[in-house]
Amino acid sequence: MPPPLQPEVTVNGEKIPARLIAAEAQNHRAAPGKPGLAWRAAARALAVRELLLQEARRLGLEPKPRLVGPGRREATEEALVRAVIERRVQASVPDEAACRAFHAAHRDLFRSPPLYAASHILLAAAPGTPERADARAVAREILARLAARPQAFEDLARAHSACPSREAGGRLGQLAPGDTVPEFETALATMAVGTITPEPVETRYGFHIIRLDDRAEGAELPFDLARPRVRETMERAAWARAAKALVAELVAAAEITGIDFPRVA
Repeated sequence: MPPPLQPEVTVNGEKIPARLIAAEAQNHRAAPGKPGLAWRAAARALAVRELLLQEARRLGLEPKPRLVGPGRREATEEALVRAVIERRVQASVPDEAACRAFHAAHRDLFRSPPLYAASHILLAAAPGTPERADARAVAREILARLAARPQAFEDLARAHSACPSREAGGRLGQLAPGDTVPEFETALATMAVGTITPEPVETRYGFHIIRLDDRAEGAELPFDLARPRVRETMERAAWARAAKALVAELVAAAEITGIDFPRVA
């Protein structure tokens, strides 16, 4: 149900049902006790969607749903929204000079990835299984032993780890971003060299005790190596600006009731 006193939302005379706004509101965060914020964000999102659908009809576009996953195609309305964006959003392509200037002004954005040397002990347990709690308990017992004797890491890895790296005392070798699951990678990024995670790191595989053995920070990339990333970054930013301008144009020309839109600078 909508928060109290929320008015009916219409876009050029087309009503957006409150039940759809309530469902969409689940996708928008709001501070505790302020459901109206999520409601208004959802109403704006659905109003923009309706404007894009109306623009697609005005242009006479035909939906051509694409495959978006194994055995799954776009819904008709999704295909229409994509079609109108492809027709109306034309982002400029940066030239070489613009790319060089952007790289010079944002060198920190274009670096080689950091590299890590790490070891771990894996207490394996699938999510939602009774073994999960047992694996966590064992991981904490091992951490307690490591707190007293950190030099025992390799022996404990050989004795307890469910990863093939146990044969090497838990050593995983060199790791780059993307080589491990996100939770593991996040832990590595926040650790000091030579330290062990104070708590087990939980992933879909179970619980990891991680030791960071070394880190090599990424270096700034010269323009010739960074060129593809620079161009991609600039193209994405240009596309976002063009999409924002299209929405602002449609909002300005529409008659919308029940929800306001912030002014676009």
